[in-house]
Amino acid sequence: MQVSISTRHGHLSEASQGKLARKAEKLGRFFERLMAIEVIVDLKDEQIPQVEVIVSAEHKHDFVAHGQSDSLAAAVDSALQKIEQQLRKYKDRAQRKNRNPQQRRQETIVDQPSAEE
Repeated sequence: MQVSISTRHGHLSEASQGKLARKAEKLGRFFERLMAIEVIVDLKDEQIPQVEVIVSAEHKHDFVAHGQSDSLAAAVDSALQKIEQQLRKYKDRAQRKNRNPQQRRQETIVDQPSAEE
């Protein structure tokens, strides 16, 4: 998984970029098929930094989340929490879809009224 961090309208120290990369890498726990994570920090207004996280997953469109707060750490945490929620929801849907297809077939057969009635 490739993690890239970019900054608009300012500069982040190497230590800050390292912390952001470590936090972003933890997204791999929620969904195994992540290809790339891009974190974009916008420091146009330094009092209210904006963070955008774009996650590319295998066989799926990109997941995108934005965060904005008084501190950079809070903005990053907000955006990552939104991405986590999207990944969990997608993974849950995919697992539910693939679980026990025989049960779904039986339910539709039982629910259909018979021609004899």
